Amino acid sequence: MIQLKAGQNVPLTGDVVRFGAKADAALDVSALVVAENLKVFAPEDFVFYNQPSAPGVRLDKDEVTVALPEVRGDAKAVLLVVSADPAVPGRPGGLGTVTATLSENDRAAAEFVVTPSAGEAALICLEVYRRGTGWRLRAVGQGYAGGLGVLLTAHGVEVEDEPADPSARTGSAAQTGDVPQPTGARPPGPGVHTMAGPMASEARSAVAAPLEVGHGLERLWMIFEDAARSAAALVSARDYAAKRLDQELSAAVADPATRNTPAADAARRAAQQRADELIATAESNHQRDSAQLVRELADADLMLPPALASWDSPAWDKPVTPSDGIRLGELYARERGTLRVPYCVPVPLNRPLWIDTESTRAVAPVVAALLSRLLTSAPGRRTLVDVIDLTGAFGAFTGLLAPVLNGPPVTDHADISERLQALVQAAELAELAFTSGMGSPPKEHRILIAADFPHGYQSSDAQRIGSLIVRGELIGLSTVIIGGDETDSGDATVAMLAQSCRHLPTVDGTPLFDPWTGSPWQLDLDELPQDAGLLARYLRTH
Repeated sequence: MIQLKAGQNVPLTGDVVRFGAKADAALDVSALVVAENLKVFAPEDFVFYNQPSAPGVRLDKDEVTVALPEVRGDAKAVLLVVSADPAVPGRPGGLGTVTATLSENDRAAAEFVVTPSAGEAALICLEVYRRGTGWRLRAVGQGYAGGLGVLLTAHGVEVEDEPADPSARTGSAAQTGDVPQPTGARPPGPGVHTMAGPMASEARSAVAAPLEVGHGLERLWMIFEDAARSAAALVSARDYAAKRLDQELSAAVADPATRNTPAADAARRAAQQRADELIATAESNHQRDSAQLVRELADADLMLPPALASWDSPAWDKPVTPSDGIRLGELYARERGTLRVPYCVPVPLNRPLWIDTESTRAVAPVVAALLSRLLTSAPGRRTLVDVIDLTGAFGAFTGLLAPVLNGPPVTDHADISERLQALVQAAELAELAFTSGMGSPPKEHRILIAADFPHGYQSSDAQRIGSLIVRGELIGLSTVIIGGDETDSGDATVAMLAQSCRHLPTVDGTPLFDPWTGSPWQLDLDELPQDAGLLARYLRTH
């Protein structure tokens, strides 16, 4: 049985898969049959205790069974979900460690262990999704602090806090009336939904890579996956050729009586030739794959929105179109050739970005590039930017941001708490409105740039940022933190905050590992030179 890591995916070979999960907390399991945009087609695509079946998907006690050939043909994926059982008193800290398992044809095939870091009460554990004519399994681990109701609305299910007919409640969880019930009055079709929760239609909730799918973002992640698998095949062939060559050379000299004979020399030459041929074939295949991916990237760059496109793309000279993600930079590996693959994440940022650096000024061009893409990602919504810049590192471009700044950049540590608390209060009010049934999708895209962290910040400020990580999606917040890596900090709050972020290394030689094969990649982060003309072109605030 394979032990999955977050983002890892594997092929499925069986026709029937079965999902279950265990945790210290009492769990309900459920499933969502979703379209390409990760939203349900109709309320009937949510499988739970009160609606235990959909075509190809069935809930039986505490397990979900998926008969893959019977899943509706236009479905992109089946999301496998756990949530806190409301019939049981809540556990402090949320679900705790969840162990999700998947069986194929009654044989245990995969296990995924995930520990939500922010007290989440609902979790997408696994995704069974189509790829070509087959099916694959992906480890997700996306948590929702707002619970099952937030998760459902993010995926297009209309919910109501109480069923219209209390006598219709069935099942242990429903006895409390705390589980959101899908409503029935809704036209079918992917993407047709009314959000009662915290996410706008153009800002769907996505999960940690690589369940970062939808439109341009999905295309770029599929190219990345293909590049990762081609790279892994090349590395595997090289390793195998070296191992076999070593074995054959050892065999050729094993007998002292023939070690220095022409026959031994011929055996050594033949072994070397076989190794060279194997490596040459692998490298040729890798070059072929890379050339194809370069063509795909060039074609895609002509159609991508600016938030995902290269700096040379014509998209920057056209009216801005919305995007489901932003581009952070390019991944490469010199020992595997010249291919460079865009590294992208969804927006609003489902995980805060943490730029690892001891010098905020040194990464100012990186922050400017991030801002340029974030500002173009949601042109249909007002953008508000809060900047904490204690060292004045961003002075070259904060003036250009004046139309979208939510107040002057914070340059005095005494003003940090007030600015962060205002964001926390906005998120808490949005959460209160949502839990009372009065919530609405955020009308703004908010961006927080917290530089020089944690120097000059109070411990309570770290707690405020942690609160924003949990509730930020309710106000459409994307958070970027700049500072040294604090994952091993002696301050438990700071360490937990650092561990919950997506870290972007700035030191050469610090690898990132792809989630499919574990191959190492170097990351070149995008930068905007501090040239006034280029900054004005790319930092669009209108």
